[in-house]
Amino acid sequence: MTDWIELDPAYSTTRLVRKVAPEVVESELKAAHKPEDQFETIIFQPEGEGCRAVGGLRTKGYFKKSSEEKPLITVITVVFNGEQYLEETILSVIKQAYDNVEYIIIDGGSSDGTLDIIRKYEHAIDYWLSESDDGIYYAMNKGIRLALGDIIGLVNADDVIYLHTVENIAEALLAEHNAGFTMAPVELAYLDGKVFGIVKPLANYEIYERMWNEMPSPHQGVYVRINIYKNLGLFNEKYALSADYDYLLRLLLAHIKYACMDQPVGFFRSGGLSGGLQTWLETRELLSAYGRPRLEIEYGFISSIAKMIAARTLPDFLFKKLKKFNKKSKRNLY
Repeated sequence: MTDWIELDPAYSTTRLVRKVAPEVVESELKAAHKPEDQFETIIFQPEGEGCRAVGGLRTKGYFKKSSEEKPLITVITVVFNGEQYLEETILSVIKQAYDNVEYIIIDGGSSDGTLDIIRKYEHAIDYWLSESDDGIYYAMNKGIRLALGDIIGLVNADDVIYLHTVENIAEALLAEHNAGFTMAPVELAYLDGKVFGIVKPLANYEIYERMWNEMPSPHQGVYVRINIYKNLGLFNEKYALSADYDYLLRLLLAHIKYACMDQPVGFFRSGGLSGGLQTWLETRELLSAYGRPRLEIEYGFISSIAKMIAARTLPDFLFKKLKKFNKKSKRNLY
């Protein structure tokens, strides 16, 4: 690590950088590319008609690289008009205890104060861009193509990750030989950030039985090695709301080994885009594409709608009691 320099010890994204020409990085990426890879990694997004702005450390000639003992972990945030919580999200990433963190922000052409917040912290952001796009997973795929890290995590623009999360992710994947991704709990929070519950991954012994009925892990707890993305491909943009569920199914059906973690990686605010009736309508389509029996799909759909209605209409204590009676479809919530 002789070519590493420290720009600013205050940030996880500026403790280990190197000042090199873009051509050097491109040459390294070309040498590492395999013919069977589903996509190529790029260091700058090609300019399109909708491109409004770009910035970050890369545009100033600063890049990141993995080492055997300290793999580079890329965190990607996708945002659109997210000024309310974005600063909290950014600070939770750039203030990580881990030293080798790359941070990429993909903005969908925000018209509020989002770009002002991004520019405020661009000295600690590796690369950011603002341009119109075709949805969340289109933007996530864009970010993954730009990632130089060996491990990639996705943090929404209203989520927070905890101080040692990236460090714990690195340790979990290094300790679990040949593990390709993580699954970890994520806490639930009200809009004011007060935590009120937790979502846990399915247990190892039941995951292949229950993965068709519920999300195997909250996607905020899933960090995936870049070689897995290169082998399996990117998110299926056909699914606007449930592409994360589809990707977890693809990982599990490919029998890729994973590291299951006990500690929560952060919290997400309840009430995001992915939820409710529209998500379940799309999930029915997804499960049909996997050839699941119609009766099973409809049972899961009706059960989930019933739980959603109960959660929104019943007193909290009563809803919790009712959930205890439904062992088969319990979601490990709260």
